Parts: sequence; structure tokens; C-alpha cells
Amino acid sequence: MTVDSPGTATAGPQDAPGRAAGKSPTPPAATGPKDVRQPSRGRRSLPGGLLPYLLVTPALLSMAALLLYPLIRNVMLSFQQLGRKEFITRETVWVGFDNYADLLTKADFWTVVLRSVVFTAVNVVAIMAIGTGIGLLLNRLGKKMRLLLSLALVFAWAMPIVASVTVFQWLFDEQFGVANWLMRTMGFAGYDQHNWFETGFSALAISTVLIAWGSIPFVALNMYAGLTTIGTELYEAAKMDGANGWRTFWAVVFPNLKPFFLITTFLEIIWVFKAFTQIYAMNKGGPNRESETLPVFAYIEGQGQFHYGVAAAISVLTIVMLVAIMSFYFRLILKQEEEL
Repeated sequence: MTVDSPGTATAGPQDAPGRAAGKSPTPPAATGPKDVRQPSRGRRSLPGGLLPYLLVTPALLSMAALLLYPLIRNVMLSFQQLGRKEFITRETVWVGFDNYADLLTKADFWTVVLRSVVFTAVNVVAIMAIGTGIGLLLNRLGKKMRLLLSLALVFAWAMPIVASVTVFQWLFDEQFGVANWLMRTMGFAGYDQHNWFETGFSALAISTVLIAWGSIPFVALNMYAGLTTIGTELYEAAKMDGANGWRTFWAVVFPNLKPFFLITTFLEIIWVFKAFTQIYAMNKGGPNRESETLPVFAYIEGQGQFHYGVAAAISVLTIVMLVAIMSFYFRLILKQEEEL
């Protein structure tokens, strides 16, 4: 023991018996866990970056078999002249871009394109507006009325398309249709055995009602699900600021559900643009092919006129239009992510 200063003592070398005996001091024991789990020798784990790709491989293979191969075959057919003669002789006649050139120089094709765009725009606006309003109504109703309305929406959404088309054909029947009876009851003249499908405009109008009726439940239920994620304090703050219902929607609901509106609008554009069964089963694109949209136009050119190469070219051009719409949507998504 040595004393450095009055009242202070430090331990000297004589206090370390191990060092005095000429031995090195024993290192302190490790404080970590005693049992270290070793990897199993009988089973090797996959690399962390490879496992996600293995999990999505079955889905990718299924999509390649069900979507990619038919798409490639369809593109190949669009460069061929495939009619009745080629079907009988099994001859492959390559015509290059002649099918596309014939379509792009025909006024009938551009008339169908314009009709399809207008038809899609009217449907999407109606579906999103009415579906959003019903979703807001679901959020305000009590439990019993909300359950009743939700069940009605689900039943409308779950009805098969052909069955719903049959119901609408009965509703607008010339002799026993409810539409003619209702118009006569309201005092309108000229609706005794009125043909609602005598013009392409009226046929598309009925198809618009049918498509909107089947698509509104999807938007309404998703809208209600999105509204449940908005905190009540935001509504209370808007109410304290004196905002009315319309102002509350644009200041609270729309900014919080902007991704919902983007993805839902995008999906509705795709679904309506490629709608086929509702239009063809309603009136087969008539009268005089005045209610044809691009999918119906492609089907009639292929199955009705036996111009399968031209029909394939129409479908390829339809896909190109949808890809253009998708690129616009993805730009909006990327722009929104940059703003966050």
C-alpha cells in the first residue's frame, strides 16, 4: 500500500498476488450468452435476396402461360392475312403492317375509337361521382341502415353480367317493359311499344346504366372503407372552422383519400374501356353497328366478318391505348410519391 497524498491510498503491485507470483493476470470472463446457436449442418438456408423471387415465380409462370403467350400470338396474327381461305388451306400469309394501315386510314375505325373514349369517360365520371356519394352516405348512416345498403350493393355487384343484361332487356322490352309502362304512367306520349334499342345512342345509354349499376358498389364500398381511416378530429376541426359539407370533402376527405381516387379511377377506366359482354349481349353492337366499342368491333370483325388478322390488329391497338393511359397513371403516382 502506497500513499500518494494525505488521506488517499492506492493499491500497489503487492496487492496483485498473481502478478507477484510471476503469472499473468487472468482475463475477465465473457459476459455474453453462454450458448451460441450454431447453424444446422443438415439444412442450408437460402440467400435472403433469392427467397422473394422464388415466392413470386409460380405467379409469374402462370401469367406468362395465360397472358404472355396469347398476347404474343395475337401480335403475330395482326401481321397476317387470316380469313376463310387461310383457315381452310392452313396457309400463313404475312402482310406486315397492312392491317394497321387499313385500320388507321378508315373513318369507321376512328368513329369507334371516339365512341369508345366518350362512352368510357361518361361511365367513369358517373361511377366515381355516384359511388363516392354512396360511400359518404354509408359513413353517415346508422348500423342497421348501413348493413342493409351494403347488402344491396354486394348483391348488385355479385350478379352475373349475363343475368343483369337479361334483367335490363326485360326492363326495356317493347311490349311488357317497365320503362315504357313508367313513361306512360307519368303522362309521356309515344311510349306504347317504344323500341329503346332503335338507335345506337339509346342502346349505349342503356349499357351505360347497366355498367354503372354493376360498378358503383365497388367504388362505394371502397370509399366507405377509406373513410374509416380518417380521424374524427379532422372533421371536428373543419366543423370548428365553419366548413360546410362540400368544403369538408375537398379539404379533408379528398386529400387523405387521393391515392384511393387515383387507383379506383384508373381501374374503372380499364374495366369500362374493355367492356364487352354488357354491350354485345344487350344488342350485339346494333343497330347497324352504331353501338360498337373497340372490343365489340374487334369481335365482330373477327367472328362475324372472318377478318381475324384485322381483329387482332384492333385488339393490339386497344392494348396500346390502355398502355398509354397506364403510363399517365404511373406518372401521377410517381409525382405523388415525390411530393410525400
